[in-house]
Amino acid sequence: MLRKGFLALMTLLAAACAQAPVVEQVAEKVLPPAAETPKGVTLPPFETFTLENGMQVLLMEKHDVPLVSFHASIRGGALADPRGKEGVASLVAELLRKGAGRRNAQQFAEAVENVGGDVSTAAGQEQLLVSAEFLSRDAALAVELLGDMLTDPALSPGEFEKLRERSAQQLAAMKDMNLRALTGVYGHAWLFGDHPYARPAFGSEAGLAAIGYADLRRYFIEQVGADRTILAVVGDFEAAEMRGLLEKRFGNWRRAAKPAPAVQPPAPVSGRRVLLVDKPDATQTYFFIGNVGVAQGDPDKAALDLVNTVFGGRFTSMLNTALRVESGLTYGAGSRLALYSQPGSVAITSFTRNETTGEAIDLALNVLERLHAEGLTEEQLASARSYVLGQFPPRLETNAALAAQLAELSFHGLGREWIDGYAERAGQVGVEEARAVIQRVYPRGEDLVFVLIGKAEEIRETAAKYGTVTEMKITHKRFRPGR
Repeated sequence: MLRKGFLALMTLLAAACAQAPVVEQVAEKVLPPAAETPKGVTLPPFETFTLENGMQVLLMEKHDVPLVSFHASIRGGALADPRGKEGVASLVAELLRKGAGRRNAQQFAEAVENVGGDVSTAAGQEQLLVSAEFLSRDAALAVELLGDMLTDPALSPGEFEKLRERSAQQLAAMKDMNLRALTGVYGHAWLFGDHPYARPAFGSEAGLAAIGYADLRRYFIEQVGADRTILAVVGDFEAAEMRGLLEKRFGNWRRAAKPAPAVQPPAPVSGRRVLLVDKPDATQTYFFIGNVGVAQGDPDKAALDLVNTVFGGRFTSMLNTALRVESGLTYGAGSRLALYSQPGSVAITSFTRNETTGEAIDLALNVLERLHAEGLTEEQLASARSYVLGQFPPRLETNAALAAQLAELSFHGLGREWIDGYAERAGQVGVEEARAVIQRVYPRGEDLVFVLIGKAEEIRETAAKYGTVTEMKITHKRFRPGR
């Protein structure tokens, strides 16, 4: 069960997350400034090859435990959803596990569970993700099942209807009970507007209702194929044998019927825009403050990680200290960068009581202004460096984590030096480098997008302090007005 939960978490973090920039506040040990940069992580050796049909494969032998992990990344994801039908990719991802090849949904699940394996799927902003982990003795079965999922899924009409209904019900429940998880979704929809990054990967109530079974079949034919797929395999196997299994199973797989969707860089917002989402029974206001940030692969990623750790990326961050520890306005405040192939978002998120909404937002803006005005000290950088580099190795210690990382590197065209040289790059970040990153990436107070989700009757006047307000109801079936 632990392994199953971890795999699902890894897949969902890789995908989506981009959907709801929520910073979970977890207390961590505050380390003293480090005298030198901690030793970094070096990826084990791996080999890469491409099948004639365009499928990219990465193989990493790792014989410490008798497990083999698979991670497939298929270009497209929510970017390929038809306009007005957000959620097709998410439904396709879920249906891949509901029967494939000669097995129906129950038979497929039994084939996995009878050998103690695990399979999970998800849709992200730019990818469909499929992860699997099996004992090494069952590697051939794993390749068979994975091959069936990707090349010959049942895509059962009956399963589609049940899944679409359940997905819509879950969204409605989140609007009622889990607004924190939706804050970033509303934030991205308002920030990105007509840009594809505005689309929630898991869809909207209106989008799901508009999807027909033919849309799923069309998506699978047009958007899923060998030339779109990166498959990373890590674990206890012999590379030559695994290569043979994969070539036999996937060598004749067709290409996708259409090219992968292209996406242009979104334009940063100038001035201020405010969206007020009215939830009449809300006792708290959830808010998002941000603008367009940077893309995955940004050369200053290590510096950004350090800056964001200090600003809003851990319990002792500037934002959480100000809004939670010192003022008691919230149970959690933070910031994060959503990284895609084109620039995503940089945003502050938090929540507070209705009556303290203005106080909390003003304090968050003051912390942002202080970040720009003061930058970071050497002591802050040293503490962040120890924290970041201490958190880095555990994210790459399992087969599943390594497979996901290899696929992600390949997806973004990044080499192994992105990992191998990370500690060295982090160690070279000084006060001036941090200041330059702050000025380049973090928005100024005059250029911001605001989303406030709460009781409009009580916070409407407060919202108007930050710019011209556009208002919508929480019951609206999409995540931005008029769409």
